[in-house]
Amino acid sequence: MAILLRKWRAVYSIAIQETIAYRASMLIWILTDTTTAITMPLVWASAARVGTIQGYAVGEMTLYYLCTLIVTSFVTCHMMWEVAYQVREGVFSIYLVRPISYYQWQFVNNLAWRTLRPLLAFPIFLALYWLYQPILKGAHLHFSPEFWVSLFMGHLVSFSTVMAMASLSLYVQEAFAIFELYYIPHLFLSGYMFPVALLPDWARNLTKMLPFYYTNGAPVEMLVGKLSGPAAQQTILIQAAWVAGALFVGQKMWKLGLRHYTAVGM
Repeated sequence: MAILLRKWRAVYSIAIQETIAYRASMLIWILTDTTTAITMPLVWASAARVGTIQGYAVGEMTLYYLCTLIVTSFVTCHMMWEVAYQVREGVFSIYLVRPISYYQWQFVNNLAWRTLRPLLAFPIFLALYWLYQPILKGAHLHFSPEFWVSLFMGHLVSFSTVMAMASLSLYVQEAFAIFELYYIPHLFLSGYMFPVALLPDWARNLTKMLPFYYTNGAPVEMLVGKLSGPAAQQTILIQAAWVAGALFVGQKMWKLGLRHYTAVGM
């Protein structure tokens, strides 16, 4: 175990240095994610006269989007693009002979990126929080133990499902188009564009049957106080089940996919 931790520390240290070297690129991505946190509260503020919508007051809705900015910056994983590129170009072969599994390398490498990204997003969060103070009355942050557990579990759900999907690059020559389809349900069912409580009953039930909600939506709802107690604990158990299932399926797909890998590049 000590040897494994040393490997993880070495990979994490290298990844942190690389992330800092490309901090301008990270800042651009964060500014892109900020668009929703800036525009959507203004839309809901204009609807302040309607009172609450599905249990969300205007202040709570505004806080929801501000929290989404921070939570998403840590939780959401996108490494399937990098995996597909490495497989297609034959670079993937390098990682097969390293003294650490490819899954572990991707996890630690991505964790370094996701550790620094919220730190850069936090000043933007504070600025928007100050800007929207007039409409944030009555909305409060809830840093419960369940939130912190769900936040990390949300990251694991995102990582495990994305890596399972990334294994498709071992079976097909062009996987990028398939990955594009991932963002359609993710935007609408993860709670990123709006709380899942605003969806029709059939769509809201669908979110609880898919992994997207358990990445962003669940921890954000806990942070704004809409999910707590036994319901929050049950949600964490469901997150753990998704992680276990996605890792099991992903590992099986990787092992079978390696038999198709030719490493010829393009």
